[in-house]
Amino acid sequence: MVQKAKILLVDDRPENLLALEAILSALDQTLVRASSGEEALKALLTDDFAVILLDVQMPGMDGFETAAHIKRRERTRDIPIIFLTAINHGPHHTFRGYAAGAVDYISKPFDPWVLRAKVSVFVELYMKNCQLREQAALLRLQLESGAKAAATDTKEPAGLLAELSARLAAVEEQAEALSKQLDDDSADAAAVATAAHLERKLTGLRRALDALEPGTGSGAPSVPSQN
Repeated sequence: MVQKAKILLVDDRPENLLALEAILSALDQTLVRASSGEEALKALLTDDFAVILLDVQMPGMDGFETAAHIKRRERTRDIPIIFLTAINHGPHHTFRGYAAGAVDYISKPFDPWVLRAKVSVFVELYMKNCQLREQAALLRLQLESGAKAAATDTKEPAGLLAELSARLAAVEEQAEALSKQLDDDSADAAAVATAAHLERKLTGLRRALDALEPGTGSGAPSVPSQN
């Protein structure tokens, strides 16, 4: 069963949160409410989110300040932020939103279909990245097992190597498709950087697997870390 992505909705007005939930319920993901910037930051301490919908004008910590805190944290800096605002002070105000780290800036009242479509793109990217990370981690464990088997077993581990190579090729194909989709969709820099990081890890896994092939060297190769 595929785990649902979490979407953080931040607005000090309950009626606005209710409206966002009504618009995004069709995506069938987990919607998490936060009625202030402080409450949003607390939610981000424990949960991972695919995207954040953040109201700009809130009492106390406003949307710009909240976004600044989010971008300063290593755990949350790459989460896409979509600013929602009922005020419009021209290009300077919009620029401030992008400067704070937003991937989009939408003025109220907004088109529900447009908002849902924008959020769905980030949810899809998040889900694909999660799947690639899980598959890369599984392959890493399998490579470690294969390296130990190659070092201790006198029998040729050709069958294991072939299976690992096929599994890795499938993940490499998915990573390549994701990178092409990011190029086509002109996605935000954070999503592109995440995909590039995954590709680098897959390259390391491929090198480790190739090193296990007979005749490529003695001893078990080192397996790349997850960092």
